[in-house]
Amino acid sequence: MSSGDDLNENDLWQIKSGTVVWEFGKALTALHESNPWPDFPLLPSAMSSLMTELWDNGFSQSEIREAFEGALAHMPAYAAGEERRT
Repeated sequence: MSSGDDLNENDLWQIKSGTVVWEFGKALTALHESNPWPDFPLLPSAMSSLMTELWDNGFSQSEIREAFEGALAHMPAYAAGEERRT
């Protein structure tokens, strides 16, 4: 692993981007695991809230839709046929 001194501005941006998404995923997992309403799953609500936050923060409907659809299209290859990571 290289030292922080070897990283340029673009590298640091990419690390920050990954960290933000990783932290969001970990926070959703913790909320999912502590959900006191088993009949009200967290993920659909969280995804809807994420979509509206993206819209409210200036992303277009097309950008949001394409990002969600692209992520869904990539999921089978990433998951390698597994329904859930164990």
